[in-house]
Order: sequence, then structure tokens, then C-alpha cells
Amino acid sequence: MLRLGTPVVGVTDLDRATAFWTQALNLVATQEWKSDTWQTLAYSDGGGRALGLHRSKSQAEPHPRLHLDLYVDTAQEQRAEVQRLIGLGAQAVDWDLYPSEPDFVVLADPDGNIFCVVDLSHAPSRP
Repeated sequence: MLRLGTPVVGVTDLDRATAFWTQALNLVATQEWKSDTWQTLAYSDGGGRALGLHRSKSQAEPHPRLHLDLYVDTAQEQRAEVQRLIGLGAQAVDWDLYPSEPDFVVLADPDGNIFCVVDLSHAPSRP
């Protein structure tokens, strides 16, 4: 049976990316599949794999078709998390595709990979 595996982010510096993503998402680096070109990150509570980091020679895409969304529950949390992530090495992105009232902030990790911090208080109601 086919199933979705771990999201993988291409990076140029595994050590730097490991430091950023483990701090950003409270993950831990594991020895699973670890190599010079791969690092598996897992949930710190033992909940399994969360993210894979793979050494890449290509540059990050400025408008990627696939990216990570990180969720917060309020606008206040969003502001605080954006500032915390920037303090860890993320970069603010001058995003030219924001809607008129965005519920997300676009950032880039230290390798330039785009991700969003989404305020779920703007999400549509569930049925």
C-alpha cells in the first residue's frame, strides 16, 4: 500500500539546516539513515519522523510549488514565532503574491527554502 512519507527539504549545509529546523520545530536529529547527504529529524516526543534534510546542489526556488506551512492559533503567536524564527536564522521574504488580507507570513530558511507561518484564526469554519 502506497502512503505519504516524510517531507524532505533540500539544503546546501546539513549542519546549519539541522540546527535551524530542530530549534524551529522542537525536533531532534536522529541516526536513522544519517549520511553525508541526509539527516532525519524526528518529533522530540518520540512521535516519529517529521522532516528529512537532503544535501542539494541546486538553489532554492523563489516561488516553489511545494512548501511547508507552520501553524499558529493567533495573530499574536504568528508575530512572536516570525520574530523567533528570524532570530534562529530565517529570513523575511519580500513576497509579491500576498493576497489583500493574508493569514500567512512568508519566510525562508537559512538555505533560502520558502515556508509560511499561518495564523489559523483566519481559517474557514469547519462544517
